Amino acid sequence: MALWVAASAACATSINKVLSDPSRYREKEVRISGRVGDSYSIVGRGAYRVEDRGASLWVVSDRGVPRKGADVTVRGRLREAFNLGPISDMVRIPANAVVMFESEHRVR
Repeated sequence: MALWVAASAACATSINKVLSDPSRYREKEVRISGRVGDSYSIVGRGAYRVEDRGASLWVVSDRGVPRKGADVTVRGRLREAFNLGPISDMVRIPANAVVMFESEHRVR
């Protein structure tokens, strides 16, 4: 597992690069790495914000969320923000924001 995490972090796309041209990555598998800034979870779903070098990206998960402060590598697909259901009262993601829907995350 440690080898996967190290290799994944090395192959990750920077959040700044993703946010500078989100249409290039939309609906494609993307891997990012960073530190969890905020983390919210309700009834098996959650959202957390990954920060890297001054940029941040919200990640939506149905597999549980890592704790605030954890270093993570996340794989998923980018989409426009949408209604997060009951968690949307806690998480204020702008309506036009790009978010990642994770397929997997690993804590480093």
